Amino acid sequence: MAEGRDLVVAYVALGANLGDAAAAVQAAMDALALLPSTTVTRRSALYRSAPFEAAGPDFINAVVEISTRLSAPDLLTQLQAVEFEAGRERPYRNAPRTLDLDLLLYGAASIASLSLTVPHPRMAQRAFVLLPLAEMAPQRVSAAQLDAVRDQSIARL
Repeated sequence: MAEGRDLVVAYVALGANLGDAAAAVQAAMDALALLPSTTVTRRSALYRSAPFEAAGPDFINAVVEISTRLSAPDLLTQLQAVEFEAGRERPYRNAPRTLDLDLLLYGAASIASLSLTVPHPRMAQRAFVLLPLAEMAPQRVSAAQLDAVRDQSIARL
């Protein structure tokens, strides 16, 4: 699957707002470190954010930087398996969730397929993505992007 592939640096957003959301996000970070041909190289702090375009309790969010030899579609499949193991259900769009993993960036790739869009199409609209991403990779987030989400409720834990 990944042998012979070059290492790619990718960023994954994590979020949860059901059950022990902080524990779910921490466990997911640990699960990402166990993915084949993948290493978690950096983890952001945890953030608490109000639901954005969603309902339910506040979310716990974070972003991880990984180095992987998995292709972007294979990485997406692995992320969805981690979500499934955490009890993720998708009863309707933006439903409260036990775990949500989004592939934000995959190297310098621009991908537009039926199952995957990279860079993530809504990441620039979400403080809960931009703040933890800026913590780890400030070159990936502009001051204008941060300014555009400054009114969204978010706090570093």
